[in-house]
This record gives sequence, structure tokens and C-alpha cells, in this order.
Amino acid sequence: MLIQKLRLQRGWSQEQLAHLSGLSVRTIQRIENGQTPSMESLKSLASVFEMDFSELRENDMTSTDQAPAVTPDEELALNQVRQIKRFYLRVVQSGVFIALLAAINLTVNPHFLWSLWVALFWGLALAFKGLRVFDKIPFLNADWEKRQVERRLGRQL
Repeated sequence: MLIQKLRLQRGWSQEQLAHLSGLSVRTIQRIENGQTPSMESLKSLASVFEMDFSELRENDMTSTDQAPAVTPDEELALNQVRQIKRFYLRVVQSGVFIALLAAINLTVNPHFLWSLWVALFWGLALAFKGLRVFDKIPFLNADWEKRQVERRLGRQL
């Protein structure tokens, strides 16, 4: 999470950080998702962030007695932003796919527009996913989850 925090503070995308560090985008994604990076990756990232390698390594491998590099609030916000980003990418991918299906439909059988049904159901699924991502469904948000867990435990969390 520290790498993601440092990257966002500089306003870089994962692709830009990968280019600057010489690592792959997938490696950056894995590190930001909590996978322990190799020493070579940490050295490369430390040089990009102009930090001492040992400082980045200590912050990355935080023990329980040290202050966390990323606060729980920051981690929650970073996860929410990651979900929103995935949702937007899914919307774009779906739009391209539905446009491709519409083109095939109009080419093969323009008298029966079956691609509209696909677009309708896909759009409904995306709308439901969007409501969940943006916490607009009152019965499936974090508060609902907390109440359910507390009810099953019989105590406050």
C-alpha cells in the first residue's frame, strides 16, 4: 500500500511508474495489492521515489510494533478508488463489446435486433454493479455488512 500511496502522491499512473522503474505493470499491481516485492523491485522503486532502499523496505515490511505506512482510513479509501476504477474499465469494455455485437447483428440479420436484448441485460448488470460500487444500495453497503456481522456475533465489532 505504501507504493500506491507514493505513486498517487506524485500523480503517476501504474503504467508511468512501471515505465520509470523498469518493472512490468503487473508487478506494480501485485505490489499494490499486498504481495511482497523482491529486493530488486524494491531497489528499483526506491530509486524512482528517490528514497533510501532500507527506508522503503522497512515501511513495506512493517512489523506490528511500528506505525503503519498506510493508515486504515487510507487503505479503505484506496480500495474504494480501486473498485471504482475497475467499474469504469468494465463500463468501457462492455460498451466496446456491445458495439461489436450490434455491428455483427446489423451485418448478419438487420431485421431482428437481438443485440438490444444483450445490451439491456448487460446494462442492468452494470447498473447494479455501479450501485454497489458507489454504495447506493442501502441493503448491501458496508453498514449493512457490519450490522449483519454484529448480529451473528451477538456483540459489537
